Order: sequence, then structure tokens, then C-alpha cells
Amino acid sequence: MTTLVNTPQSTEIFYPSSDGEPLAETSIHADAIINTVIVLRQYIEGQSAIVLANQFLYYAQGFPKLRVAPDVMVIFNVAPGDRDNYKIWEEGQVPVVIFEMTSPGTKNQDMSFKKTLYEQLGVQEYWLFDPKGEWITEKLQGYRLHREEYEPITDGRCEPLKLRLEVDDQLIAFYREDTGEKLLAPGELAQALKQAESEVEKLKEQLKALGVEPEIK
Repeated sequence: MTTLVNTPQSTEIFYPSSDGEPLAETSIHADAIINTVIVLRQYIEGQSAIVLANQFLYYAQGFPKLRVAPDVMVIFNVAPGDRDNYKIWEEGQVPVVIFEMTSPGTKNQDMSFKKTLYEQLGVQEYWLFDPKGEWITEKLQGYRLHREEYEPITDGRCEPLKLRLEVDDQLIAFYREDTGEKLLAPGELAQALKQAESEVEKLKEQLKALGVEPEIK
């Protein structure tokens, strides 16, 4: 596992927060990133954890060019809140899970440089999602760290998050392991609320038909 070295600095070093590049290669990839971030942020709310998207992850103090910008990363045991970037030596924690929305154009980097780097940093799980199915037939492939090396995940489980992952068309669907409940995105939550309200109205009408004045509001 890579050892992070803290090098004394005589002058302040600037660590950029953006490289001016777009969020994602296509709108499909952007939607997959945004959906993943929103769902996971709702899931970890109230915990000492953060979910960051497309923000620089700096892993070597004093070397601002040694950085990577994961599409989505989840970090535990840190103070909640926004960051301009993430410096491992300041926070004291490496991401537990990283997601990359991959494509043929990023395949080589995702499977070589990034996979090796995340492995060496000690990222517990690394997930690749190919929303268009251009090079990953199943669209979703995860890797779990075992004895400092990544091994393919075959059970669809994200152990650090205690979630089960599935492909839902061009998005990743997340299900709680304890209840089997799907984690809903805002659009799905609104739809579920609308459906629930409709069911309440139907129940009111049924009660009225039976001569019972409903107390449901």
C-alpha cells in the first residue's frame, strides 16, 4: 500500500480545485454521476461522511500535480460539508468507495492508472459503470480490495455502504441490504409521494361509500 509522505514546505503550494474540464463525457454519463451523488448523499445524511463528485483528490502533499478527479467518491469518518478539493493528508481518510462512469475513451485510464492508484491508496471498493454498455457487457463491474489487490466483485454488494447495486437502464440502482428497500432519487420520491396521495384519496372514497367519514387528512 502506498505510504503518503508529508514533506515540509518553505512556501505555500496552490492546490487547484478545477481543471476547467466538463463534468462528464456525455449527458448520459453526467446523469449517472448526478443520480449517484444525490442518492448516496441522501443515504449518508446524518453520518460523519461525505460524497464528492468530480473533485480533485490530492494524495501527495507538496505535489499538486499528483491528483485525480473521481466521478464519485464516498469518504467516512470526516466532517460533513462541502470541499473545494480533498487532500488525504489533511482529512486523514481515504475514500472507501469510488465510482467511475466509464466509456471506451476512458477505459484504458480507468483500468490501468486509476485502478492501480486506488488499489495502492487503499480504496476498499472501485466500481466502473458503463451506462451505454459500450465495453462492459453487464454495464456495471466492481472490484474489492483483498490483501492489497483488487478482485472482481461477483455478488453485486457494496460492502462499505451496505448496499446492493443493480443496473437500472443507464443508472445505478441502490438497495439497502437490511430492508431490500430501493434508495430513491428525487424524481422517484416525488412520484412515490404522488402515488401515496392518490392511494389515500381512493381510501377516503371507499370509506365514504361505506358510510364512514374518514379521519385521514
